[in-house]
Amino acid sequence: MQRVSKTVAALVAGLAIFALVTPSVAQRAEDQMSGARAQALHQCNAQAGKLTQYTWGDHQIDNYRACMAQHGQQE
Repeated sequence: MQRVSKTVAALVAGLAIFALVTPSVAQRAEDQMSGARAQALHQCNAQAGKLTQYTWGDHQIDNYRACMAQHGQQE
């Protein structure tokens, strides 16, 4: 019983730390995105979104990758 309590306590502590760290990391990553990348992501997602995954999945990712390359951005 004591072993289970230690495991649960470690899990709860890990989740609490994860919950505190995640927003600060995400916020920093957002600050580093350039306007050109944000615009490319928006345009390429809109273009690739016209194709549905269940019928054109391969074409969808190919279109997205080609669009990002045309904008000079990584995927």
